[in-house]
Amino acid sequence: MTHPHPPARPRTGSSLVRTSLCTVLLASLLSGCALLTPSAVDPTPLDSGRLPTPDISVQLPQLGPCTDEADNTIALDSSKPVTVLVHGCNGSAGRFRALAQLYAFHGQQAVCFSYDDRASLVRVADQLNTAIGALSEKMRNREMTVIGHSMGGLVARKAMEGEQREAWKRDQLNVNLVTVSAPFSGIFAANPCGSRSLHWASLGLVPLACKAVTGDNWHEITATSDFIRRPGPLITSVQRYIKVVTDERETCRRHNAAGRCVESDHIFSLAEQYQPVIDNYPRLANIEVAAGHVGIVGYKGVAPLQLISILQQEGLMAATSPEREGALRWLMAELY
Repeated sequence: MTHPHPPARPRTGSSLVRTSLCTVLLASLLSGCALLTPSAVDPTPLDSGRLPTPDISVQLPQLGPCTDEADNTIALDSSKPVTVLVHGCNGSAGRFRALAQLYAFHGQQAVCFSYDDRASLVRVADQLNTAIGALSEKMRNREMTVIGHSMGGLVARKAMEGEQREAWKRDQLNVNLVTVSAPFSGIFAANPCGSRSLHWASLGLVPLACKAVTGDNWHEITATSDFIRRPGPLITSVQRYIKVVTDERETCRRHNAAGRCVESDHIFSLAEQYQPVIDNYPRLANIEVAAGHVGIVGYKGVAPLQLISILQQEGLMAATSPEREGALRWLMAELY
């Protein structure tokens, strides 16, 4: 004799609330930085362009050429400045291949810092600090520029905090810090992750959902986190700080055949990018431009003209001589 299965127990109101909370949370997080579509990358080596002849060849943890090839050996002229590029979430060293190639075109050397974008941002910032220190020990030139995009901007600035970087000061390392489209007031889509009342109401499901989506940095990217609310002072080695803020409203990353936008490039609002404590830094220059979140650093079909203009105006990328402007336009067409 067979017994019928008992009827499914109806879901209680509280379980429905918890499920709804997590569903809304996951949907909002999926619309933000956490799951930006990875860019197609080119693993082939960079063209040396007009780079100076290298005099050192080194392998340093988490630093390498701006490609996704397996060999992370970097060849540099230790007597010249170097730029370190820090990608955002869902990125990689190859994300900045084209930008590094533009630096090479202008005779300047750039390397890329790679990291796990699901790790704690404090931990990654310490890794970047270690990498910069290791690189500076190999360089005779004491000038370095660090450029971080999106989450990479959060990491880059955190790496420049605190007088524990006394070795940089002792070694007379001079750093130009550039952050681009970084959410210094927190990622608003992640704010439910910082709500203790939601943690209790969901019986712990909200923190689990947050960690599932963004990893170990889930508690650092909210507006209420200490990471966001209490940024520390920058070390004296930072000579100046260029903060590029993007007004991403009405920007589009991808259109269909009819010209209709099918993927917005509006990731962070202006309110997410401005932060009073950070913006009061005496050596900071806020530069606000109308540009998409990915468009500002370039992707296939869109060259980062505004960012290049800013870097050149600030003296961080060499000016393009008039006789080479045609060659630069050709290179951009090839790269983007």
